[in-house]
Amino acid sequence: MQLVFQERSLRRALLGAAGGVSLLGLAAELLHQLVPSASSPLLPFFSLSCEGNFPTWYAALLLAGCGVTLLVIAAGARQSGARFGRHWSFLGAVFLYMSLDEAVELHEHLGDLVELHGLLYFSWVVPAGAGVVLVGAAYLRFLGHLPPGTRWRFVLAGTLYVGGALVLELPLGWWAERAGRDNLVYGLIDWAEETLELVGATLFLASLLGYLGKTHGELRLAPPGER
Repeated sequence: MQLVFQERSLRRALLGAAGGVSLLGLAAELLHQLVPSASSPLLPFFSLSCEGNFPTWYAALLLAGCGVTLLVIAAGARQSGARFGRHWSFLGAVFLYMSLDEAVELHEHLGDLVELHGLLYFSWVVPAGAGVVLVGAAYLRFLGHLPPGTRWRFVLAGTLYVGGALVLELPLGWWAERAGRDNLVYGLIDWAEETLELVGATLFLASLLGYLGKTHGELRLAPPGER
């Protein structure tokens, strides 16, 4: 028996999973703020604001899936002599690093180097934003060579992810400096930020798998020895 994966079905399944993780996190956050006595076992396990819990590891696995798929595409590009093989490889390495960072919060240590205030309270957004601009500029030709559908799905996924990871980090830092982190407003901003990251990474993974299927045939899962 073979299971054939189609991009639309994959996207729906992955978005459904991301939506489930996001809604569980929202429920845990609201319960913690509105009924504190009932939230103690739920918040640390389901909240998108907490670290080292179920949403954190789900997000890390999602990014790792993007990284591995990018490296598979890069290997295929090198074998076929296609252009931009190094671009695929570099993106694969970046996403594997992002997966590790998601799991252990490496970027938080960047904020310890410089103390800023206001919108830049989480000062790691400064080097991260500069990195995004540089990579984006370097990848304009790469985006131009992609099929139009794939290109715009990549752009949408990247916009959502960066909008969550960097743009919403600005009001989150501003609020954290003034009101602290254990309050409903902080929890909701952080929930929106993490949800955008989940949706962006999900759409990117689905688009990558769809692109892989189009360039290397349908994606199939079959028992060993069966073709």
